[in-house]
Amino acid sequence: MRDATPQTIYLKDYTPFGFKVEEVHLTFDLAPSATRVTSRIRFAPNPDAADRTFFLHGENLSLISAKIDGEAVTPTLTDEGLTCDVPNMPFTWEAEVQIDPAANTALEGLYQSNGMYCTQCEAEGFRKITYYPDRPDVMSVFSVRINGPHAVLLSNGNPVASGDGWAEWHDPWPKPAYLFALVAGELIAHRDSFTTMEGRKVDLALYVRPGDEGKCAFGMQALKDSMKWDEDVYGRAYDLDVFNIVAVDDFNMGAMENKGLNIFNASAVLASPATSTDGNFERIEAIIAHEYFHNWTGNRITCRDWFQLCLKEGLTVFRDSQFTADMRSEPVKRISDVIDLRGRQFPEDQGPLAHPVRPESFQEINNFYTATVYEKGAEVIRMLKTLVGDEGYRKALDLYFDRHDGDAATIEDWLAVFEEATGRDLTQFKRWYSQAGTPRVVVSERFEDGTYSLNFAQHTPPSAATPDPQAQVIPIAVGLLGPNGDEVLPTQVLELTEDSQSFSFPGLSAKPVPSILRGFSAPVVLDHTPDHAFLLAHDTDPFNRWEAARNLGKASLLGAVTKGTGPDAAWLDGVAGLLTDEALDPAYRAYCLALPGQSQLAAELHGAGTTPDPDAIWTAHEDHRQGLSDRMADVLQGLYAAHQVDSPYAPDAEQSGHRALGNAVLAMLTRQDGGDAAQAQFDEATNMTQQLAALGYLIRAGRGDAALARFEAQWKDDRLVMDKWFGMQVMEAKPDDAADTAKALTKHADFNWKNPNRFRATLGSFAGHHAGFHAKDGSGYTLLADWLITLDPVNPQTTARMCSAFQTWRRYDAIRQSMIGKELERIAATPNLSRDTTEMITRIREA
Repeated sequence: MRDATPQTIYLKDYTPFGFKVEEVHLTFDLAPSATRVTSRIRFAPNPDAADRTFFLHGENLSLISAKIDGEAVTPTLTDEGLTCDVPNMPFTWEAEVQIDPAANTALEGLYQSNGMYCTQCEAEGFRKITYYPDRPDVMSVFSVRINGPHAVLLSNGNPVASGDGWAEWHDPWPKPAYLFALVAGELIAHRDSFTTMEGRKVDLALYVRPGDEGKCAFGMQALKDSMKWDEDVYGRAYDLDVFNIVAVDDFNMGAMENKGLNIFNASAVLASPATSTDGNFERIEAIIAHEYFHNWTGNRITCRDWFQLCLKEGLTVFRDSQFTADMRSEPVKRISDVIDLRGRQFPEDQGPLAHPVRPESFQEINNFYTATVYEKGAEVIRMLKTLVGDEGYRKALDLYFDRHDGDAATIEDWLAVFEEATGRDLTQFKRWYSQAGTPRVVVSERFEDGTYSLNFAQHTPPSAATPDPQAQVIPIAVGLLGPNGDEVLPTQVLELTEDSQSFSFPGLSAKPVPSILRGFSAPVVLDHTPDHAFLLAHDTDPFNRWEAARNLGKASLLGAVTKGTGPDAAWLDGVAGLLTDEALDPAYRAYCLALPGQSQLAAELHGAGTTPDPDAIWTAHEDHRQGLSDRMADVLQGLYAAHQVDSPYAPDAEQSGHRALGNAVLAMLTRQDGGDAAQAQFDEATNMTQQLAALGYLIRAGRGDAALARFEAQWKDDRLVMDKWFGMQVMEAKPDDAADTAKALTKHADFNWKNPNRFRATLGSFAGHHAGFHAKDGSGYTLLADWLITLDPVNPQTTARMCSAFQTWRRYDAIRQSMIGKELERIAATPNLSRDTTEMITRIREA
């Protein structure tokens, strides 16, 4: 393991590597504990580099031999790599190393998962395979030979030749080492093909372990849909003869976009109606699209250095969001994205882990695969598209692809093509990449002599990452509604560029009601209190109509927490009206029923100067759910029956919407009948969506024991379904029982804490149980800290990411802060704590 002493790396210190890599030849002789890797690499001096130090990254490698142009050399070795004297001319470097995949529990580099060899090299995993300049701006053509007694031997690019126990692959497209991939194992292929818009046939295969063959069809269709969409919308065709996907059980991330050989966490690709929920199907569709879209926005054009990570990730998240909106429902997708942004990224922006979309420094790059880089990065792209328009966006993207194909690019390169293509000056807009924090936009109104005025004032709170934030370009989509609900001004995009700015709308006969930030046109907190009930009834913008319901619910909940009031009548009436409006998309109505999350309410209270009480927030949530159930009691049975799907299961938007609304109604119905309808649905369910929803409601109603036992007996041999079983019990536990439930599950025979999916399903679900995790006795903090200390030596990446559960600790009362502080201190004092976790705990403690 690397030295845990933090070493800060700065964007300003970037320099190019001293050598170009012209070609790479790798040979793998696979053995579980003694794999031999032979590399033959052609280097040439880089004329653009001032420093010609020959340094190759390498970690946990046993060097057997090294040669330059066939002559043996003795390099200087350290824990992080090697240096060597080299000629000032092109030369061939050869090295043979030995590695131990079976012992690689960190799941970085080459490791084994249930006997299968696989790799994960982003961000810095290739250095655990062989000595190499493991940085994204070093790109080369790779040829690979794999020797091993396995039915399937895969690498990047196109197959060249194969025989009994060996296979050779060649990738003609230059790539950085983080995109290298290798898979070897006893796998079964689900095959198909796709013909590109250029008329080229591409062979497609989804490789799975035996027993999973029946879960491949949806993923394959999602891949083909992604390939077609990228051609139609972005003009991007695939560029190899084959495209392979492999499902892996042990994987730290969702998936990885390695050129031509995507490696997926099994949970992100395997699907069947019996084992996967509608949400699983939609997530799988989106992740497959995301990784495929990386072929152009990430692979053909990669990032110059890891500070530019948002260049590939933010852009590709935006592209996969567009894809899902086109495949399903645009309003529902937008609402889903904003819920995720507010739930994950806003707390990050407002706490000790705040950083710009493009950070200026880091200590461990694995810790910057964050919601800020991904989700906020995507919002920045969305704003840019809003500002330049659809035509300007497409023109700029075409120029980007033409100019930077084969490059390792920067944010400056990205913005420059927009300036050139559209003529806009994006100097101020660039602050979205360099400033941390969520801007707050305060709105005031005035109506005088037929002219309506809106004044906007923006303020971004200072932080350690951005101590003196400046005004940003904020596109604010606005529409105006007349007193009768008619739209008197269609959507216009106002550009807020100053600290304070006014916009006037003359010629109006009466004071309008503004609909502001339509479609959530910028990732900001809007400080404005219009007539939410009016907007809920009349707004023509689907997002803002949902937002009105959300704001009414939030205000009612905050009143309950701070004043002890009951559910607000305006919220009850407004949601009741939406719920029974059969003209609306069922999935949309289901979203309108949902209350703001408990952690979000805690943030609202903290921002208003009130110390949040997790127990009071949980009680308010329960009272509001009961209140809405009581309000709708007379129509619940009819609504539930109206949204049952009798057709054969399909994971499409129409059926999924009906099931979403039907299950949302079932949650309310369970509060009326004690779980009778949920029990009937559980008994009769023919798909996982219906079975799992009913199971959750039975647990909530105190009738879950028998159903949990039946579910376990039915699915004990399916590891992905059992992840659901573990997670559901924790998520639906009452606050006083949550820690005990999670602790008991960690003692279950099937709790494999070394598997990231099982660990996240159990401990991650617990960390997300707001009132349970923040139990007054501190048991939740101790439980999570114990497991983070246990996991860190085995899997630092997953440990470090789970540390974010503590990032909001300063918002709670002094007693809770003291208990969390002690656990953070205990983690920090753990001997040999990884660099990943050390950085996260240090940043959280210093907040």
